[in-house]
Parts: sequence; C-alpha cells; structure tokens
Amino acid sequence: MSVPFSDEKDLKRRAIRGGVAKLSSQILNTALRIGSLVLLARLLTPSDFGLIAMVMVVVGVLNLFRDFGLSTATIQRASVSHEQLSTLFWINLLVGVTLTCVAAASAPALAAFYREPRLLWITVSLAGSFVVNAAGIQHTALLQRQMRFTALAAMETLSLLASVALGLAMALLGLGYWSLVGMTLSACATYSIGVWTASRWTPGRPHHDATIISMIRAGGIITANSLVVYAAYNVEKILLGRFWGADALGIYGRAYQLINIPTESLNSAVGAVAMSTLSRIKDDPSRLRSYFLKGYTLLIAATLPITAACALFADELVLLLLGHQWSSAAPIFRLLAPTILVFGLINPLWPLLVAQGMLVRGLHQALVIAPLTITAYVIGLHWGPQGVAMAFSIAMGLWVVPHLAWSVHGTVVSLKDIAIAVSKPLVSIAVASLTSAWVVFNLLAEASPWLRLASGLSVLSAIYLGMLLFAMGQRALYLDLLRDLRARPSR
Repeated sequence: MSVPFSDEKDLKRRAIRGGVAKLSSQILNTALRIGSLVLLARLLTPSDFGLIAMVMVVVGVLNLFRDFGLSTATIQRASVSHEQLSTLFWINLLVGVTLTCVAAASAPALAAFYREPRLLWITVSLAGSFVVNAAGIQHTALLQRQMRFTALAAMETLSLLASVALGLAMALLGLGYWSLVGMTLSACATYSIGVWTASRWTPGRPHHDATIISMIRAGGIITANSLVVYAAYNVEKILLGRFWGADALGIYGRAYQLINIPTESLNSAVGAVAMSTLSRIKDDPSRLRSYFLKGYTLLIAATLPITAACALFADELVLLLLGHQWSSAAPIFRLLAPTILVFGLINPLWPLLVAQGMLVRGLHQALVIAPLTITAYVIGLHWGPQGVAMAFSIAMGLWVVPHLAWSVHGTVVSLKDIAIAVSKPLVSIAVASLTSAWVVFNLLAEASPWLRLASGLSVLSAIYLGMLLFAMGQRALYLDLLRDLRARPSR
C-alpha cells in the first residue's frame, strides 16, 4: 500500500493541512481536557487522582508494549502490503491480550506495594484497555500513511468527548475514582471503533513474510526507547507515592498533568504529521532539511509563549483551572514550566531520526536521559513534590543542548540551523515576558487574579507577536504558510 502524491506541492499542501487539522483538534482537545480537569478537580479529591496515578505508573509501562513500535515501522516504510498489515495487526492484538493478563496478574502486588487495597480492582479494570487499544493500532498507522489527519483528528476529539461525558456523569453520581477509570476505558473503545470505521480496512489472515522480521526488529528498538524514556519521566511518581503518599502524589500529578497538556498537544499535532511527511521525502536531503526546519521554527514559536505564560502566571492559572483547594499545586506547576520548552526543543528531533533510520541513536539518548532524571528525582525527593519538580527541570535544562547536538550530528540539519530557528522567537519572548511581568506585578499588583491573568496574557501575546512578525522579520514565513494552505489540490 504505497501512498502516491502528485508532486511536491501536493505533499506540502497535505502536510500543512494535516498539521492545521491536527493542531485545531489539539486546541479543542486541550480545551476539553482542561475543562474536564477543572470540573473533576471540584468533584473528586486529591486522593482519587492519586490512586489512579499509582496504577497508571505500572499500566503506563505496560502500555508502551501494546504498539511494539509496529505502527511507526508501518508509517516509515515506502510501501506496505495488505498481507503485511494484517500480520502486524494480529501481532499487535496478541501483544494486547498478553499485556491484559500481565496487568491483571500484577494487581495484588501493586496493592501490596502501596499498601492500598483499592488498587486491586482499579488495576484489573484498566487492564482491559490493552486489548481495545491494540485493535486500532494498524488502522491508525494506515490513516497516517495516507495522511488523513483530519479523520484522525475527528476520532481523537470524538473519543475524548465520549470519555469526558462518561467521567463527569460518573463523578456526579458519586462514584469517585471509578469515574477516572470509566474515562480511560471509554476513550480507548471509542477511538478504536472510530479508526476502524474511518479506514475501512479489514485485516486478513496473518502471513509469514521475511520483511516482517525487519519491521519487528525496528519496532523492538522503538519500544525499548519508549520504555526507557517512560521510566525517565515517571519514576518520580512511584517515589512520591511510596514515600509521601496519595495526597502528595495527587497534587504533583495534577500540576504535572496540567503542565504537560500543551507539550502533549503540540507534540501530537506536529509529531504524527512530521513523521509521515519526512518519511515520504527521506531520500531527498534538501527537501528533508527545508521541511524539518520550517516545522521546527513554527513549533518553537508556539512553545515559547506557552512556557512563559505558565511560569509567569502559575498561581492565577491553577486558581482558575483547579480552584483554591489545589493552591499547593501552583509552585510545582511553576517549577515544571521550563520542561515545556525543553520538550518543545528535543521532541521534534525524533521524527527526523526515524526518517533517517537512526533509531538506535534515539535509544542511546534515552539510556543517558534515564539515569540523569532518576538521579535528580532522588536528590529532590527529600523536599517533597516541589523538590522533585525543581530537580527534574534543572536536569532537563542541563541536558537540552547536548541532546540537540547529538541528535543532529550526521544528519541534514546542523546545530547552527537549530540555533537560528530558535533565536528569533527566543528574543521575542524575552522582551514580551519582561514587559508583561512589569505590567502585571507593578501596575496590577492589587488587582484580582482574573484581571492579572487576562491582562498579562494579552500583553504577552501582543508584544510577542509584534516582535516576532515585524521586529524579527518572521512575517514572510507565515504568509508563505497561508499561501500554501490556500493552494488548490493538484489534479
């Protein structure tokens, strides 16, 4: 199943429109996630969220194996046959069944580790998500190969709407942490049904194929990478839950979830489109470099104001989104804000490595990141959630430049290219942040939190856009983007 595109303009148009569709969907989904978080934070207790966080650390680890990297292997290849897709589908489903059994079997040990008996049935219930998720993996990969990002975006939004509706209904009925379990399971089911419907592809019987071995090998490297990275970014939750309890983990978890919403949204919107697009042009170095740098510049330009807003207005955002009872999450939220920028800088390098067949390098990077962050968590654990948050941000800040240099070494992109892409948005946000902070904390120091937030965000946005588009000369880049977006499809 090769995916033909008529010419470069057709590919560029599909990539841009796919990016716009994904980004629009992520903005809507972010609003839905924040809205549900706002409501659930008022209906549930920190302990409810803490219990789910305890389970999700283990379930999340197993969840890394459900894909086994086979969707990325499907997307990255120049062509994939129906027989190959069918074989990969049944492999994914077998892995899903296995993970369900492993998760259910681990439930007693998990409950004993945390000394929390309620975790037993929470874990058993969430174990069912593995089979449901596995059923839609190759259908999602097929839609990405075809660059049908509008359909994928619609399925993501639909599944989120269904899960939020069910979760809120269960919370209003007084079902507590079970409402969060219901949200997770309903999202999985709705999404898998949606991608089956949208792709209109039915798997056939599995076939023995020599190329499947190479795809499984690539998938194994990707899975190992994901596993190590997951450990690097989630061990602190195990430590906080074990040594500081469910309440402390619940507070840290809400701040962490809130700070990761923009990171996940941007990475989801850009990552899927970038991987599909760059994989189509991997044999053309000049086009690969041009496409990557344009996308990277746009992503950094969107990431910087979000980072600044979260750092400057953490107290106001937590109060608005979570309420007074979560005020202790605000310092953690502020301390984690730098990680938005760090992940915005390093995450887009992964599609570039995949497109150029450098999967092993990504695994080696993960094997360096993991001990770095885990050491930071252990050092910061003495000071509780705030100490862990500060240690995590410092560790990732120290790592970002070595990661960038390592990632681009030997590729079509240089570290100088990255520096140029970052420099103009960085200068713009520095000026905007200083101006916004001066206005809010000097002229509006006695104003209500809502007025400070609205005024601060308005000043930040206006100064940033003015600096970026006019003082830094970036207007032409965005005008070209609009022209490409409006271009008619090639016939």
